Amino acid sequence: MEHDRFEPNEKGDIPLEHFFLAYFDCRENKKKKEEAINFEFNYERELVKLWRDVNNERYNVSALDVFISERPVKREIFAARFRDRIVHHLVVNKLEYLLEKEFIYDTHSCRKGRGVHFAINRAKRHILRCSKNYTKDCHILKLDIKGYFMSIDKGILLNNLESLINQKYLVRDKDKLIYLCRAIINNNPTKNCIRKSPREKWIGLPKSKSLFCAKNNCGLPIGNYTNQVFANLYLTPLDHFVKHKLRVKHYVRYVDDIFIVHKDKNQLKAIISLIKAYTENNLNLSIHPKKIYLQHYQKGAEFLGIYIKPYRCYVSRRIKGNLWQATRDINILLESEEIDTNTILSKTNSYLGLLSHSNTYKLRKKFLNNLSPNMWKYFSLKKNCCSFSNSLVI
Repeated sequence: MEHDRFEPNEKGDIPLEHFFLAYFDCRENKKKKEEAINFEFNYERELVKLWRDVNNERYNVSALDVFISERPVKREIFAARFRDRIVHHLVVNKLEYLLEKEFIYDTHSCRKGRGVHFAINRAKRHILRCSKNYTKDCHILKLDIKGYFMSIDKGILLNNLESLINQKYLVRDKDKLIYLCRAIINNNPTKNCIRKSPREKWIGLPKSKSLFCAKNNCGLPIGNYTNQVFANLYLTPLDHFVKHKLRVKHYVRYVDDIFIVHKDKNQLKAIISLIKAYTENNLNLSIHPKKIYLQHYQKGAEFLGIYIKPYRCYVSRRIKGNLWQATRDINILLESEEIDTNTILSKTNSYLGLLSHSNTYKLRKKFLNNLSPNMWKYFSLKKNCCSFSNSLVI
């Protein structure tokens, strides 16, 4: 978003129109949610109230809903109220242009045009370049931060964020922006949350993946828009350390998944120790000891659910398992009395789109063959065999 859209008034307050812009951004993907619909009935009055609360520094984060999501992996999710989501969009809108200047090119996630598929393609490109088009030896190193979101030190994050804002944010509402960042980061959602999943669902969830077991003043809830952006920022010093201090040329990071390609295996072993020391000493984080992968590129490597090998890519076993579960879910929907065509179309095209980025023609064909015959009463398959249209089959 352009910088000049966010010029505040002379008092240093955040202008009301910025809240409207944040509201429309927030509403974009939440139009059908009950909370969004209820807010929309009196959205002008509610936005004015929110605007006054923020500028008078009376804003309080509402209680969050917490539940367990089983797919793609078991996770603890905290969902913010629609009112708080507007504030999240407001903060990200103001910080976006600053953060883009801080991120290196191969920092991915929550950036425009830098999603999962872009990160995977960058990883493939680094392998191709380092191996001189698969003609030279090189090795792949993969690292993962242990319990990343639950281990983020709020003090370090706030210090880095406030330093960035104070040094490079040149707008008069600087103090209000810092106030909002503190309110969001310092909020402890476990003290005032509403459980939407039974307590039994937490059985089997590792302590390192639950905010209820996080260390004091550590941990950000998964699910908040701002926290996804803050999580990217938190590891930015590591990106610059690896790229500029260690001079690693072939490096990709997606949230806490780190992917490095190098021609020298011994050099990669040394890099592991250096990254471990840096994350522990500077970021209060630990590299997951069971998720260190170091192999020759010809043996392949899994990155973000895709198994990358020379000249081809496959989906991981986890994605295959989710695919067959989705097949069962879709078939149940197709057999129900009231067919929800939008949900069926969304689920089917989501998986076909995901699979289309890999060498999965046979898998896609098997997926389609396993769908209930009722599917073809409501949908037709496009020629490219990668997506459905909702036109009726006559």
